[in-house]
Amino acid sequence: MLERHPTHPETTQAFRWRIPGFYNIGVDVCDRWARDDPDRLALIEVADDGYGAERRTSFGALREASDRFANVLAAAGLGGDGMAAGDRVAILLPQRLETAAAHLGAFKAGCVSLPLFTLFGADALLHRLRDSGARALVTDHASLPVIAEIRAVLPALEHVFVVDGLPPEPFPGLRDFAAECAAALAEFTPVVTRPDTPALLIYTSGTTGNPKGALHAHRVLLGHLPGVEISHDFLPAPGDLFWTPADWAWIGGLFDVLLPAWHHGIPVVACRFRKFSATAAHDLIRRFKVRNAFLPPTALKMMKADPASRDWALEMRSVASGGETLGTELLDWGRRALGATINEFYGQTECNMIVSSCAALEPPVPGVMGRPVPGHAVEVIDPETGAALPDDTEGAIAVLAPDPVMFLGYWNNPEATEAKFVTGPAGRWLVTGDRGVRRPDGRLRFVGRDDDVISSGGYRIGPAEIEDCLIGHPAVQMAGVVGQPDPIRGEIVAAFVTLAPGFAPSDELRAGIAEHVRSRLAAYEYPRAIHFIDDMPTTTTGKIIRAKLRERAAGEAGA
Repeated sequence: MLERHPTHPETTQAFRWRIPGFYNIGVDVCDRWARDDPDRLALIEVADDGYGAERRTSFGALREASDRFANVLAAAGLGGDGMAAGDRVAILLPQRLETAAAHLGAFKAGCVSLPLFTLFGADALLHRLRDSGARALVTDHASLPVIAEIRAVLPALEHVFVVDGLPPEPFPGLRDFAAECAAALAEFTPVVTRPDTPALLIYTSGTTGNPKGALHAHRVLLGHLPGVEISHDFLPAPGDLFWTPADWAWIGGLFDVLLPAWHHGIPVVACRFRKFSATAAHDLIRRFKVRNAFLPPTALKMMKADPASRDWALEMRSVASGGETLGTELLDWGRRALGATINEFYGQTECNMIVSSCAALEPPVPGVMGRPVPGHAVEVIDPETGAALPDDTEGAIAVLAPDPVMFLGYWNNPEATEAKFVTGPAGRWLVTGDRGVRRPDGRLRFVGRDDDVISSGGYRIGPAEIEDCLIGHPAVQMAGVVGQPDPIRGEIVAAFVTLAPGFAPSDELRAGIAEHVRSRLAAYEYPRAIHFIDDMPTTTTGKIIRAKLRERAAGEAGA
């Protein structure tokens, strides 16, 4: 979508959105390539150790797989009319062909796909499946036990498709994904959808209450393209091949890598390691000649920490990272070890890829996010008045609406949607909840969050859900959760706990409380630090004063 010009400002000035009257993500990223070049390589699947056998899929085979699943959905009475939000189809799978085929099939059938992370526990899955009203779920044997645990309290969930065959003792509603797709027609006429037709529901954590579902339209992919293209020094280029360790259940894996790459006909390596290591990442990149990658800051730091990385001398063309400011040392290491200058980008689930650096146009400034991506009006504003602030003045980072990458709203939560916006002299702004400064040269510097969301290893984690889970443990009377500084992850989840009568602090109790959260929410959400305290700091109305807990967490990290 971008046309390259000599400078970033010139590239921005020349940019124009091209949003067609009718648009479907599945048709865009798959069917048009299958029509013109069916044998073109789309996907290389690798075992989760990074070294096992591989499975290659062409765009022609991808079209057939997604069309067959779209026919299965239609036969089950699932779909949409191309205008309003269609039936929600949840997808609980790792990086693999069936994951992509399920998303594309849902898009073509006019459904709304709901990506779910395989590390979610019962509580996290129950909230998302129940709140969304999902009628179908696509999963595998590994996730069936937790689905069986919550199945009885999900009356709307009629169909559970299992991609690796039915188990010996299936429960009601289970269906064999492979068998039904094999029996379905290999061609499907996609539902005619408009750019504003709902396509994706992805849940994002906040500081209060349960995670909220951000509803996106089909145009969200078009909205992502300029940011993806500029953060990868313009796409496509000969020999491009993408990979990310980020799960496709997140907007960063699905819409920053997989679908934008396929929009450009670029093949993608599917491999999310069981346990990430610098050696495995290096070997995968070298084995498949990966040229482009989205690497979260935690992955980059783990790779840099490996002494062997000083001698890697890889030949990547582009590396993008987001979620944490990059320093001089990491940028210098990237040039030496990866062969590319790491471009930093910024965004959030509700409005992603809106700021980025671009080494192809200008050297990055360490500690500075970059410039607004062409097509997006990003400013630092006064969150009360909606007025833009002068240079070098800290304020709220905001995005002017409407914008193709911006969400339609929070699912069944108009109050929360309205609270996300403020109207000022220039129009209606989506306020990100982050604070920043605009420099005189037009670049933006991230200052911090004005809420309590924890940024750990590339994940945005809301404390409320964890606190609610913690107090479900019999030993926990009160719990406050904050981010504690960490050299690798940026922050770790730290829990401050007051114990119920009859319980005493111990390492065994600490481990038990952590496992309680890990098994019910997600592996990345459990508190890696648990501090037992006698008195929880609260306001007169009983609200936990997290600012005081953050001060204590910083002291604990320093100690």
